Amino acid sequence: MHSNSIRGSIHVKIAEDRQALGVAAALATAETIRHLLATQPTVNMVFAAAPSQNEFLISLNRHPLDWDRINAFHMDEYIGLTAGAPQSFGFYLKAHLFDLHLFRQVHLLNGTAPDVQAECQRYAALLEACPTDIVCMGIGENNHIAFNDPPVANFRDPDRVKIVTLDPECRQQQVNDGCFPSLADVPQQALTLTIPSLLAARYIFAMVPGERKANAIFHTFNSPITESYPSTILRTHSAVELFLDCDSSKLIQP
Repeated sequence: MHSNSIRGSIHVKIAEDRQALGVAAALATAETIRHLLATQPTVNMVFAAAPSQNEFLISLNRHPLDWDRINAFHMDEYIGLTAGAPQSFGFYLKAHLFDLHLFRQVHLLNGTAPDVQAECQRYAALLEACPTDIVCMGIGENNHIAFNDPPVANFRDPDRVKIVTLDPECRQQQVNDGCFPSLADVPQQALTLTIPSLLAARYIFAMVPGERKANAIFHTFNSPITESYPSTILRTHSAVELFLDCDSSKLIQP
């Protein structure tokens, strides 16, 4: 690691590069999983699906964990993609994690459900039945967490899961990440866990590499805690570990 510090309530770890970030984040997450499993029968986890998570998930897969005691969820999904589309977040997580281990249960959001409002209610009931222990997330270029973009973010959202219209900057990020060839190809709506659902986790690990995230990290620490910068709400949580690399951390003071 390059440096470790505490900024407010957030533990910040800055790695030399994306690979080192992934290794450090996976180690911290695996240690927390083992700590929880020492005193409880299962662990409930929510995972993000994005290129920013690649190195973290590759490293996490190398840890010998009791995967069959983990209930897995994911935090968002596009609406309207064809079944099995490679851009689907469920597809990504199955390929990078869920199909590589025997989990206790894997609960996928279905963005192709005929009634997406009913799908929100179904997934909310699963989250209610399995209170979240750990969230593994990223932060978007527009400071979104999950698909809670500034126009739709609500720190006091009454729902656990909701339908959102994606902000153009968020949709452009999907193109920047190489997930879609053009903005017109990116779905305009998605299902997402709400901000209160994410903050309900006992532990939050956020993996945010890359120069395009530098402004978002700057705002996370320096802007008012407001829905205009959704990730600022992480400053109110008591157990957040934020993993950065030299590129994403370049606008914050060491």
